[in-house]
Amino acid sequence: MTPGRLRWLCRRGMLELDAWLSGYLDTRYPAASPRLQADFAALLAQDDMSLYDWLTGEGVPPESFRAVVAAIRTYRIPS
Repeated sequence: MTPGRLRWLCRRGMLELDAWLSGYLDTRYPAASPRLQADFAALLAQDDMSLYDWLTGEGVPPESFRAVVAAIRTYRIPS
């Protein structure tokens, strides 16, 4: 998937998700393993509420997304 397409898919209906996903894309995605990069692209197809729950720890992501969700959660949104 092209970087521009990934950037577009990071744009969500929630500001917090935009910041988390775009921040991860900018800072950690380029150095991520090919597997994590593929999982990140697949994760972007999920609905906003599921993503929010998984990233805040309110919900448990499916096994296939656990590694990438953990990687994204290490990104700190600048205050």
